[in-house]
Amino acid sequence: MGAPRQAPPIFQQFFGAGQWNQAKHHKGNIWHFSEEEKKHLTQASLAFTLALGFMWVGGIRTISDLGMTSWIVALLLAMPVMFVAVGPAFLLHEIGHKIIAKKNGCWAEFRADPSGLKFGIFLSFFLGFLFMAPGAVMVAGLVTRRQNGHIAVAGPVVNFGLFLIGIPLWALLLGLTNAYETIPSGNSAYLEGGTLVWQAMLIDAAQFWLTANLILGLFNMLPFGPLDGLKVKDWSESAYFIVLSLFLIPLLLWWFIGLWSPAKLLETLAMMI
Repeated sequence: MGAPRQAPPIFQQFFGAGQWNQAKHHKGNIWHFSEEEKKHLTQASLAFTLALGFMWVGGIRTISDLGMTSWIVALLLAMPVMFVAVGPAFLLHEIGHKIIAKKNGCWAEFRADPSGLKFGIFLSFFLGFLFMAPGAVMVAGLVTRRQNGHIAVAGPVVNFGLFLIGIPLWALLLGLTNAYETIPSGNSAYLEGGTLVWQAMLIDAAQFWLTANLILGLFNMLPFGPLDGLKVKDWSESAYFIVLSLFLIPLLLWWFIGLWSPAKLLETLAMMI
């Protein structure tokens, strides 16, 4: 009999069974990023952006509807929008973990998971659906349960901060550029008669910024596997439910009650400027 087959690394990581290669420690200040870490952050960001682009165009199955040329153009135009809108939600989430870990005396660096990146790209390319474990901040050092909870909650807190900051900043930018007055509301076409409609790209980037930070924050607060929620809940159940509600309540009010939406909120505020 051959050796037993292992589950894909992305699932091993989710259920806490993934193996990470321990990196060498280094000395530096709290904002230090080694060349190796920069390489891993860049690799994860580019792969994440490509996977998001595939998701945006609906994966390979939409080629027959759009045509190869239009499909490629749509992909290339979607990628910068996704990078601007979702990139900070991912990058700053991980950097939040890193900074708090280093403040608590730990060594901390981000490491990409090549298998997780490949799986995410494969899934979004063939199915138009994205589920990716790009990697994680590796932490070495002895910490208390409270400190471990602080390190874990830092990422979701960054996402909620980006969500709050994004509301006035994107509304101001959309208002000053007259984005909603230039194109019809809800228009998502980035090309019209060969002309780039950058206002549509700007509107989508703004809306995805708010959406991505809420969803990423909520997902990471799930109390399972290596996700942040399990560590936060282990430290403080009250803190866990408070932070969880910061993401869950706005999403419930949007998805199930229709009390608000990123699109309506940003357009209302932008039109007031």
